[in-house]
Amino acid sequence: MATSDFAFDLPEALIAQSPARPRDSARLLRIGAAREDLSVRDLPALLGPGDLMVVNDTRVIPARLRARRGEARVEIMLNRAEADGTWHALVRNARRLRAGDVLSIEGAPELAPRVVDAPEGGAVRLDFGPDGAALAAALERAGEIPLPPYIARPEGPRPEDREDYQPIFARVPGAVAAPTASLHFTPALLEALQARGVGRTTLTLHVGAGTFLPLRGEDPRAQRLHAEWGEVTERAARAINETRARGGRVVAIGTTALRLLETATGSDNITRPFRGLTDIFLLPGHRFHGADLLLTNFHLPRSTLFMLVCAFGGTERMRAAYAHAVGAGYRFYSYGDACLIDRNDAEAAPGGAGAGA
Repeated sequence: MATSDFAFDLPEALIAQSPARPRDSARLLRIGAAREDLSVRDLPALLGPGDLMVVNDTRVIPARLRARRGEARVEIMLNRAEADGTWHALVRNARRLRAGDVLSIEGAPELAPRVVDAPEGGAVRLDFGPDGAALAAALERAGEIPLPPYIARPEGPRPEDREDYQPIFARVPGAVAAPTASLHFTPALLEALQARGVGRTTLTLHVGAGTFLPLRGEDPRAQRLHAEWGEVTERAARAINETRARGGRVVAIGTTALRLLETATGSDNITRPFRGLTDIFLLPGHRFHGADLLLTNFHLPRSTLFMLVCAFGGTERMRAAYAHAVGAGYRFYSYGDACLIDRNDAEAAPGGAGAGA
């Protein structure tokens, strides 16, 4: 297996720069034994009574900050709140920082975070002090919504991006990237799904800045992902297990939901409550136990997320589906169109394979 196995050509014109309006008017490619070109609004007809959607209720925070150490400028991307109250962050120009440095945040000079450790690989730990409420207020004032680098905003995020990049399920602050499959839902679509008898439960995975980082090297199995904090409550685990027991399908809404489901679900197909960090990396060969269907967007070539959908749907099936999507003019990435994928166990190794924690 090589990273280049997951390369494909994508015309730049297909990279969506804004979402479909309304959100549920986006196109939907159904990927199973056959393919079908549909709309997100067709989702209720594709699911049935007794199926359960599992959605990620994380909320994107304005996590990109601009700062100074003396005359040196640095850009900070908050990544993950640590248990001791500090923040793991990715920093552009991190080589300019030393342990003990105190930074001045543009637009919120009262924050004055201290660099706890010497930077390592562009990552640092920052101490903003004990007042979490003050930090949250300062982020709302001085932070930017951390749009992915492929959404072109030369002058910075637009005012509408704060709403456009926030899913309808957003509730628990902490993500620095949106669980983008959830961006397709509207109140009308949720009402139609409920009327169809499709259930819904939530989990929380705070998507980290590492989701934007490219893979380095040609051996995906040698890669490590940045850990992300997640929680599957006892209530959610019970809803998922009861769905399986009565023959309903578990539908992961997004790769973030799927990754946490796989973290919390054993080879016995039982989902257990979970609270903590996960750096699970799902590659072809992994045997899935957490979900039967996956709703997701179209992902970057050579990315961990394209590898994940190949693991779930079958590599050749997904490569053919992506070639079809490019030819049919589907819109790609965070603000783009969606696909609904059947789980394909044909490539799974006995007992499960892949990398994870």
